[in-house]
Amino acid sequence: MERRPRSFDSEHVLQKATELFWRHGYDATSVKALTEALGIRTSSLYASFGDKRQLFETILERYQTYGQHVADQAFDRAANAYEAIESYLRALTVEYADPSHPPGCLVITAAVNCAPASADVEQRLRGIRQAARQGLIARIQADIDAGLLAADVDAEALGTYVAAVIQGMSTQARDGATTEDLLGIVELAMRAMPTSR
Repeated sequence: MERRPRSFDSEHVLQKATELFWRHGYDATSVKALTEALGIRTSSLYASFGDKRQLFETILERYQTYGQHVADQAFDRAANAYEAIESYLRALTVEYADPSHPPGCLVITAAVNCAPASADVEQRLRGIRQAARQGLIARIQADIDAGLLAADVDAEALGTYVAAVIQGMSTQARDGATTEDLLGIVELAMRAMPTSR
């Protein structure tokens, strides 16, 4: 039997669903809220994207791809960890306060108030955040190994600190902080970063 063509724009649906999850979190975004906001039936949502969890996974993968692009741009152009992290944080100040989408970071905000029934979602989001932290640690450790940073620099503590700054910036953006406000946080945060020798 030939499938009927979709009567909606999948890209538009994904963008709207992303905004809902980003603004309200995973658990607070019900299937009913999704279908009402998207203007589609539950059966159409399930037929096209699977259940709510599968839709969220599709959105996460798209968001991660874009987020990795932002990180790669900052890290690939930098001569050392200090420049890479400063460039990345500055890029996030623009992303987190961009008025074209909800403020902050989807991966950070979607996990707020996850119910026990959504433990797999919470674990998935935590895994993404931990992988990002490990990327920061690895970049700092590479400078230590190359002799650009002193051997006594604690890469794990420093990478964890930067990850905490990123999470704090996301929360501040949700509370109304502007790019300029977030840049002030970056300037203070970078004072804790050792510079290359």
